[in-house]
Amino acid sequence: MDIKLIACDMDGTLLNSDRNISERTKKAVAACIEAGKMFIIATGRMYIAARPYAEKLGLDVPIVTYNGALIRGSSSGKIFLEQPIKLETAQELLDYIKVTGNYANFYVGDTLYIKEHNAYSQTYGDMQGIHSCIKAIGEEFFHAQGRPYKILLMMEAEEMPETMPKFQKQFAGKLDITSSHPQFLELMEPGVNKWQAIMKLAEQYGIKREEIMCLGDSGNDFEMVANAGIGVAMGNAVDKVKKVAKIITATNDNGGVAIVLESLLTPQAKEE
Repeated sequence: MDIKLIACDMDGTLLNSDRNISERTKKAVAACIEAGKMFIIATGRMYIAARPYAEKLGLDVPIVTYNGALIRGSSSGKIFLEQPIKLETAQELLDYIKVTGNYANFYVGDTLYIKEHNAYSQTYGDMQGIHSCIKAIGEEFFHAQGRPYKILLMMEAEEMPETMPKFQKQFAGKLDITSSHPQFLELMEPGVNKWQAIMKLAEQYGIKREEIMCLGDSGNDFEMVANAGIGVAMGNAVDKVKKVAKIITATNDNGGVAIVLESLLTPQAKEE
């Protein structure tokens, strides 16, 4: 069946290690769009951190941000879907974080709230290019500023195996928990993930599951790679994503996305 919608993760997938989109990948994306295929970004990033990359690709489509908690037009800014965490759950989580002492980011709208600036906030701001959106508010951080799209914990990679199960047990049934990076633990409203957001968007455009291709590399890409008509894992993907993928392509530094997109436009791919 012909692929009509391509959903692509950003970090570790669309972006190389320098957090840039290669010229080859830009050309491949443009060729797919010219061929009538819809190309969207599906990321755990804030909308404000994803939109500049959509602009670089010339996209005028909805993009999936905050792991599926927000779908918003890359050009129009129109909101297609919002699924923030319930206020009472967010407050419960912040109370728990105060006790555990974990570093956390709290996202309301396109403002990122933190308790105070430190090495983690500096690293995160550098990675995402969003220093201007970070607001340190001291102890007020532990009083929910509104319904967040997600809450993200940062830690040393060696802490993740112990921390993730602890939060999964504490908030079972109240939050969905995933990871997009060895140091990031991400918590969203139950049922929120990239795949469910992509499917809701696809329904609006009359696109079937079998007509969707999803490309990713991390734990927060698992559902979309596992359920898409064609799920693609990057060569640098974590093992759990590779195990459910129909295709494993090259790494993000070796044209992995471009290779797959170019293959969609070959005569053989069109005939299938």
